[in-house]
Amino acid sequence: MNQEFELIAKTFMGLEPVLAKELTQLGANNVEIGRRMVSFTGDKEMMYRANFQLHTAIKILKPISHFKASCADDVYEEIKKMDWTEYLADDKTFAVDSVVFSEEFRHSKFVSYKVKDAIVDQLRERTGKRPNISVSNPDLRLHIHIAEDNCTLCLDSSGESLHRRGYRQESVEAPINEVLAAGIIMMTGWQGDTDFIDPMCGSGTFPIEAALIACNMAPGLFRKEYAFEKWADFDEELFDRIYNDDSQEREFKHHIYGYDIDFKAVNTARTNVKAAGLTSCITIEQQDFKDFVQPKDKAIIVTNPPYGERISTPNLLDTYRMIGERLKHQFIGNDAWILSYREECFEQIGLKPSIKIPLYNGSLECELRKYQMFDGKMKVFRSEGGAVKTDEEKRQMAEKHRFKKERDFKQRLTEQEENEDSDIRSFTFHHHEIGGERSMKGDRKPRFNREPRDSEYSEKPGKSGYSGKSVKSGFSGKSGKSGKPGTPRDTKNRGGHERFDRQGGGKRNNKRFNRDED
Repeated sequence: MNQEFELIAKTFMGLEPVLAKELTQLGANNVEIGRRMVSFTGDKEMMYRANFQLHTAIKILKPISHFKASCADDVYEEIKKMDWTEYLADDKTFAVDSVVFSEEFRHSKFVSYKVKDAIVDQLRERTGKRPNISVSNPDLRLHIHIAEDNCTLCLDSSGESLHRRGYRQESVEAPINEVLAAGIIMMTGWQGDTDFIDPMCGSGTFPIEAALIACNMAPGLFRKEYAFEKWADFDEELFDRIYNDDSQEREFKHHIYGYDIDFKAVNTARTNVKAAGLTSCITIEQQDFKDFVQPKDKAIIVTNPPYGERISTPNLLDTYRMIGERLKHQFIGNDAWILSYREECFEQIGLKPSIKIPLYNGSLECELRKYQMFDGKMKVFRSEGGAVKTDEEKRQMAEKHRFKKERDFKQRLTEQEENEDSDIRSFTFHHHEIGGERSMKGDRKPRFNREPRDSEYSEKPGKSGYSGKSVKSGFSGKSGKSGKPGTPRDTKNRGGHERFDRQGGGKRNNKRFNRDED
């Protein structure tokens, strides 16, 4: 019997509907979209699975207290009322980060200090000892969010941001975030039913994330640890079972191609693909996009060309003009999705997009545009029954208008924010009536087989003029690195199993990991 509780999944602006769909398919209950976050309810297994299996989540937070506070002293008193011996032992360390959206609370760092002081003072009064603060790798991570006078204190169950999958061994300049890449691929609707091409693949993020989606592999496979593994109630047997369950993975019958003009980027991408054990379904080659030719089989292009911002590119507009020319003449009958920043770049492509979706790539307000490549004129294409927009794409276009209308950002956010540390804004937390004890199997529909809900979601707009900047205190240092990126989980902690050998045709041979050998 497991108790169900409230949870919050943080994500990027624009990916909330994708994350909500993922959660619903995972079996989460009471799924509700906010700004840069999705709230839901579930038990301990759901919390573990959300961290391990979601492609578009940055953090999974577990709220442990909701309260009102009109000043810093109120925050201190409310935090001190809680029994912190339930969460912290004498020899454990903790860290606090905070996000503030309030006229009264203007300094996030000060709020973090007050939370820290309340915890330390209470435990010192009760036990005679004070817990230590760790700025690198604390045993307990806390997150407090304040919207006006509404405060929510959460346990951070993830630790290091979930976009840090663990497969990235090397990187190129300005790589796309893994969570954003996965969200973009999911927005296209591609699930491995055709070939996948990224003609400007950089370090290989799009191809690798596409392979994980196509094979329905959990992105947490390569990650070494989660914050919840240090909690007092951590159920190692349960997590081992989740970690070693490959029953939902599927065979990918097509192929993924990544190309780049820069040989250094090609080598980097190959290294990362190899670290992920995905060389059997991903091919990385050096090739200039101007030499791209019509693929033999049906395919989709998803790519993120240079914007001329973080990557300096000579003849930037010519590059986009070349992209349009290649798509028009060498990608007929297929769809191309392009993420870019400058309107003048899109104009040079010279093709009419069928959909435009606003997204943030780091601090840049970008757009994801779909180009449906057909032979002949639009009028003829439509008269023959061709559809330019699906119902889902029409819904995504509606999201664009919501995104623009309710945005309270400047055109560019500060680089320090980097989106994954951004706040969950002024979301109104709903207190669901959760029936204490329940069977993990009895009430819930079969996990992974639930159809997405069509219910309407709502969010409360943030206050105008607020930059959304998340400030971390000295007590909220980033999690330290645990081993090399891409290193398989400690087999001692995972029941002695390495799960699979990707190079060997996907056969696992009762092993969790066996990377491609030279």
